[in-house]
Amino acid sequence: MPSRGVEKALKALLIRHQIEFPKIHDLGELLRLAEPIAAGISQELGDAERLNRHAVDTRYPTSGPPVDRGQARRDLALGARVRDYVRDLLQPYLDAGPPAS
Repeated sequence: MPSRGVEKALKALLIRHQIEFPKIHDLGELLRLAEPIAAGISQELGDAERLNRHAVDTRYPTSGPPVDRGQARRDLALGARVRDYVRDLLQPYLDAGPPAS
């Protein structure tokens, strides 16, 4: 499910920078919260907001139209792009390892 991985990645970025966030699934809002520590992230990854439908509709099914295979592939690719972008932002922190005791 692309939205859950994207949501987790964005929340990891916010946690890394000690930015508090509400209990939400809204990817657009998470991107806006990340903007002060990752200038341009909302512009670069703004299309990730379309993944919100997966975050909510898969948990709370509605009578909306099903996602076709082509759209599912595009959404998975978008989720991977967001994940990779955030991982690149976090990589220096991850490479540094745990603080010395």
